[in-house]
Amino acid sequence: MTRCPLAAPLAAGLLIGALAVPLPVRADPPRGELLYSTHCIACHTAQKHWREKKVATDWGSLMVQVRRWQAAALLQWPEEDVLEVTRYLNDTFYRFEPVGEPRG
Repeated sequence: MTRCPLAAPLAAGLLIGALAVPLPVRADPPRGELLYSTHCIACHTAQKHWREKKVATDWGSLMVQVRRWQAAALLQWPEEDVLEVTRYLNDTFYRFEPVGEPRG
């Protein structure tokens, strides 16, 4: 069996080239995800959102629950933060039709 004299240098060059390609950098997580991860995830696991007897049954009731629980936790979020967390939860778990939200 004959060996190609360029095989080892070619393989090394391909490996070095592959390592030189920068990995994609994830953009900063959306504000709603950060708020949820910081203040809510300790009590709310994914199972909480996937259970059969969900309290949130549409966009409006989801927003009501976000408002309710941030108030219970004494977070005093402005309405923009309530909306951001509602968007995050909806995009991640619920997929309700956003009422009053611009389509994008």
